[in-house]
Formats: sequence, C-alpha cells, structure tokens
Amino acid sequence: MDPVKRARLLTRALLNSALLVMWFLVAAWFVIVIGEGEVYWPLGALALIAAGCFTWLYVRIVNAVIERRYPTREMVWAGALAFLAAGAGGGEPIGTGLVPVVWASIAVVGTSRRTAVLLSASTFAGCVGVGALGLATGTAAITDGDRFFLASLLIQAVVYALFCMTMPPTNRLWAWIWMLAVQAYEGRAAHTRLALAEERLRFARDLHDLVGHQLSAIAVKTELAVRMSDVDTKAAKAEMSEVNALTRKALRELRQAVRGYRELDLAAELDSVKGVLEAAGVRCEVHLPYRDLPQEMAPVFAYAVREAVTNVLKHSDATSCDITLRFTGKQAELRVVNDGVARRQAADLGSGLAGMRERLAAVGGMVDARPTADGQFILSAVVSLPIGG
Repeated sequence: MDPVKRARLLTRALLNSALLVMWFLVAAWFVIVIGEGEVYWPLGALALIAAGCFTWLYVRIVNAVIERRYPTREMVWAGALAFLAAGAGGGEPIGTGLVPVVWASIAVVGTSRRTAVLLSASTFAGCVGVGALGLATGTAAITDGDRFFLASLLIQAVVYALFCMTMPPTNRLWAWIWMLAVQAYEGRAAHTRLALAEERLRFARDLHDLVGHQLSAIAVKTELAVRMSDVDTKAAKAEMSEVNALTRKALRELRQAVRGYRELDLAAELDSVKGVLEAAGVRCEVHLPYRDLPQEMAPVFAYAVREAVTNVLKHSDATSCDITLRFTGKQAELRVVNDGVARRQAADLGSGLAGMRERLAAVGGMVDARPTADGQFILSAVVSLPIGG
C-alpha cells in the first residue's frame, strides 16, 4: 500500500479511537444505571439518539479534517448534539458527559493554538455546567448530588479537566503528524518534478549545443556547395562529402547525448569550428597556450567554443573571428572576438548563450558577452581554478 494511504488510514483510526472510548464509557454508564434501577428511559433514549447522531457527524468531520478542511456547519451541529447527549444523560464524565469532550478533541484540529485553548476551556466549562445541572436535578445517577453536591461537582470538574487537557491535544498531535507526512510527501513529489524539469532543460540545452552547431555548419556548407556546383563540381562534391560527414557526426553525438555518454574534445572542436568559419568566408585565428588546458576544463570550453561560433554564424556578418584560450594557476579564460556586431541583436541570441551561462555557472564560472565601441563583439568565459567539487 502507498505510504500516504497507510498514514491516512492510521490517522483516521487514531482520531476515531476517541469514539470507542466514548461508547465504552456510555455503555458502562448504562449498565450501572440499569443495574441500580435509576434510569429514566425518555432521557436515556434521547441521550443515546443524540450520541448516535453525533457519532455519524464525528466520522464525517474526521474525513474532512484528514483532507485538510474544516467543516464549520457539521462542527456546530456536532457540538449541539454532544451537549444534548450530555445533558440528557445527566452530565456525568463517566458516561454521556464525555461526548462534548470528544467533540472538542476534533473541533480543535486545524485551528490556531489560541482557538484550541478557548474551545477546550469552553467545553470544560460547559461540561461542568451540565454536570452541576444533573446533580441539582437528580438526573446524575452515579454521583450523589443530594448530600455531597460540592464534593461530587469537584470530582466531576477534576475528571473533566483531565479529559479536556489530554484528548484535544492528542488529536491535534495526530493531525499535526499527518500534516507533516503529507507535506513531506508533497515536498518530495515537488522535488521530483523540479528535478525532471531541470533534466528536461539540461537535455534541451545539450540538444541545442549539439544539433544547433551541426545544422548551422551543414547549412553553410550546403549553401557553399550549391554556389560551387555550376563552377566547380569537384569542390561542390567535396563540400557535400563534408556535409555527409557532419550529418553522421551529428547523429552520432545525438545518440551519445541521449545515452548520456558524450564528452566533447576541445582540440577536435577547435579544428571543426575553424573549418566551418573559413568555409563560410570568416577568417579564423586560434590562439592556444603552450600547455594543455586542465582536463576538467576542456569539455566545458569545448561547448563554449561551439556555442560562440554557432552564434557568430547565425547572428552576425563577421569577416574575422579570433579564438583565444589562456590560463594560469588561478583561472582559465576563453575569449571569442568577431567583427560582425552590426547584425547581432541581444534578443536574437536564443537559448544558446543562456545554456552556456548555465554550464559555466555549474563549475563556478562566468560569461560576459557584449559589443565594443569599435564594432566588435566579445564573448568571454572565465572559470576559477582549480574547479571545486
């Protein structure tokens, strides 16, 4: 069974257990008064009918409380029936006088602490009043109100005080535990949904990084092959062969992305973007450090290079692009500069730049992308070394 369903059943059983205690004492009271021959059947029958109707309402109220609702109308009717049963039965705590206390035990659930205290105190005062009325009129069959009125009333008051101080807080505790269980379950479900949404975003970003770059490259080479088909068939075929290779590479990387196994190679990515840029008529210069980049940084900057060059192809009229990688013991930097800022619009950069920022942020890095006064556009990605975690 589902843990929440099991907790719901357990909470319902615990809240309804007050009815078992109530009916046990009511039955014991009837046995005693019948044995002593002091039962007045019209009032006794009225007390039983009121207690039975109260029981039906109590079960409905418990179901509502478990669903985190507060049925005010049912609560009012249940309170009226509870005090009617108590008054008709003589108002003795070991008997029908317990019915109002059981009502209070469920009435306080879902209320503020102050309201719960006021309800418990009011129920105690009402029960003592009904008990005093039963002692004064002689309808209290167990306690003797003729010779020991004050002593009997004091005993009733002590018993009612014990009931009112234990039963309402107990039911509030069960309901509070149930609420915590529901909130924990809902929190776990929300966390799961959030993780799924984050994974969808990550996968969408990866698809953009993989497919977006390859499709941009394929589009450039296809356009070049079309232009060359009439003047240089051999060169056009060579370009289409590269398109075929790029398509196969895109499919391979897409399959690897789905399986979660792909990791880009920085050197291969730099060679690839340089070839794509030059095929598109963009002069490309790559400036690399004399040492290899730290192993943990290579895949991150490979994605950044791919996204930066994809944006150059899609959002600019660049004629030149410089790619510079440098690093020290404290930080590594990728810098991509192109001269095609005229067509570039901030709103046109799509989701690629946001994805790059997410990737860099995951390793404690930052991305800065901005135009300069001399008509260039600079994209800079900086990560502090060593990478934490």
